Amino acid sequence: GMSGDKPPLAPLVIQPAEHWLDRPVPGIAVRENPEARVALQTEPVIECPECHAVTTRTAMAFNLYVCPHCDEHLKMRARDRLHSFFDQIEQEIGQELVSTDPLHFVDSQPYPQRIARAQQQTGETEALIVMQGRVGGLALVACAFEFDFMGGSMGSVVGDRFVRACETALDQQMPLVCFAASGGARMQEGLLSLMQMARTAAAIERLHQAGLPYVVVLTHPVYGGVTASLAMLGDIHLAEPKAMIGFAGKRVIEQTVRETLAEPFQRAEFLLEHGVIDQIVHRHGLRETIERLLRKLMNLP
Repeated sequence: GMSGDKPPLAPLVIQPAEHWLDRPVPGIAVRENPEARVALQTEPVIECPECHAVTTRTAMAFNLYVCPHCDEHLKMRARDRLHSFFDQIEQEIGQELVSTDPLHFVDSQPYPQRIARAQQQTGETEALIVMQGRVGGLALVACAFEFDFMGGSMGSVVGDRFVRACETALDQQMPLVCFAASGGARMQEGLLSLMQMARTAAAIERLHQAGLPYVVVLTHPVYGGVTASLAMLGDIHLAEPKAMIGFAGKRVIEQTVRETLAEPFQRAEFLLEHGVIDQIVHRHGLRETIERLLRKLMNLP
C-alpha cells in the first residue's frame, strides 16, 4: 500500500531514569558555603573617579589600573609600574640612600616625621624607584616616581637615585626610561632640592653625549622642578592620556597673571597639539611602544 496514508509517528522521548549520582545522600543537608559568600564581599574594590564604576582590585591590577568601563587611567604605584614594565629585573639601584634633615625644617610637622609617615604609608624608602633589567630582548634602566611619597617630590635622595640610574646606564651602555609623576622639588630641603634640577640635567647631558637614548613617560601629574629639569630633557616624550603636565599649577598662574585660563591647557592632549610632547600612548601600549622606539634609536632590529 501507499506509505503516505499512515499518520507520522510521534518522536519517542525516553525520560532518563534518575541517576543514582544525582540523588541526595540521606541524612545530609546541603547548604551554601557561607565562607565563599563572605570572601566575595570582602574582595577590596576600587571606584573609578571618572565614571564611578566599581571594579575589584585584582581586576584593576590586571588591567594596569585603567578603568575597564571608561578607560580612565588611575594612579599606579611606582613599584607596580616597574614590575609590569620589565620582563625580568636584575637589580634595584640606590635603595641604600636615605634623606637627612639638612635644614631642620618644620612646617606643620618636622621633616623627618613627614618622611617616616610617607615611608609607612607607601612601604617605599623614597619617592623614586630605580631598577635595571630587560624588556623584551632589551637591557635598560628604568625609574618611576612614587607620587604617594610626599607628592613624588624631588629631594637630594631622588636626585641621587636618578643620577645613579644615569651612571648605571652609562656604565652598561644601555638606555634610560623615566616614568615621571611629581609635584616638583621638595621644599623641605631648600636649595639642596633645587640643586637636583641641575644635577639631573647634567647627568642626562652625559647620556646624550654617549649617544644613549633617554625616554620620558609623563604620567598624571608632572609639575614644578621635575618638569623644569629631568622630565623635559628626554629624546622622546610620551604621555599617558589626560595627564596634567606643567610648571606652575593653573591656580598659581591665574593668581599671578590675574586672569582666568581655559581649563585643559596643561593636559597632555593640548600639549601634543602644541608640540610640547611627541606622543600620547595608552598605558597598555607603553611597553611595546618604548621597546620599539628604543630599538629605532639604538639602531637595533
